[in-house]
Amino acid sequence: MTDSTMSTTPDTMWEVRLAKHLKGDLGTDTFDLIQVPTPEPATGEVLVRTDYLGLSVAYLEMLRADSRLPIPPWEVGQRIGGGAVGTVVRSISADLAVGDRVCTMAGWCEYSAGPADQYLKVDPDLFPSPVHYLSQGPTAYYGMSEIAKAGAGDVVFVSGAAGGVGSLAGQIAKCRGAAKVIGSAGSQAKIDYLVDELGFDAAFDYHDGPVLDHLRDLAPEGITVFFDNVGGEQFDAAVEAAAPGPASRCAARWPLRSATTRTGSPSRISLRRPPRGSRFCRSPPITPRSRSRRGPSASVRG
Repeated sequence: MTDSTMSTTPDTMWEVRLAKHLKGDLGTDTFDLIQVPTPEPATGEVLVRTDYLGLSVAYLEMLRADSRLPIPPWEVGQRIGGGAVGTVVRSISADLAVGDRVCTMAGWCEYSAGPADQYLKVDPDLFPSPVHYLSQGPTAYYGMSEIAKAGAGDVVFVSGAAGGVGSLAGQIAKCRGAAKVIGSAGSQAKIDYLVDELGFDAAFDYHDGPVLDHLRDLAPEGITVFFDNVGGEQFDAAVEAAAPGPASRCAARWPLRSATTRTGSPSRISLRRPPRGSRFCRSPPITPRSRSRRGPSASVRG
């Protein structure tokens, strides 16, 4: 196997690790900047330089020991994880060449190495910038188009609609011909943003009275598509407001069995059934195959 190298790489690199679990405000003392040896790729592997790092509000939960996310939080001393876009700078694999642009889940480090099949090769000319590969677009598109299959005539409700995923999901529903798109948000400024800038047909503040009342007022005909980002009361309300019949469907971003409200109490949705005749569904679990479309697993090392 030929060992191809773009240029001389440094003997050491920098990576960011968790110094302590977050308990209050985020500060620089939450992180440690550590200098470590640059990894050496073995046969069948590549060395990738990190060019762009993804950043998500969900990382705040991952920094907490008592994270409410359905995945383990980062441990003290562990490298901060997450998505990144990089360039292959050394290859001992026939699957990736030096100069290839790839997506990786190696996290916050200057370089990473691992089996070539743990990196996802991407088209560098598909988007105006490689940072587009780190957007929330795939989650929003997959949920709204492939799971919920929103289309002409649908009445769509997006909870947490002003966030990175929800704001895109609502626009995708409009592009696919939905008759009405409704969003929930946490302030008047966000409501104005959804309606005036993103083209939602209506939006409401979930703090302002029962969510079910808002849905029955804005969608008296019933909801046929629900894109859920938060769970809890809003999920329960959407089930109650679902239009009867086999056309009602839902894409949820969290597991129904471990659904919790913001106060940590179990959501009633795990104990209740949708209206008779409606068809609610949720996204399938992540498998090694589906994960490979997003980037490499933890087997990639820095």
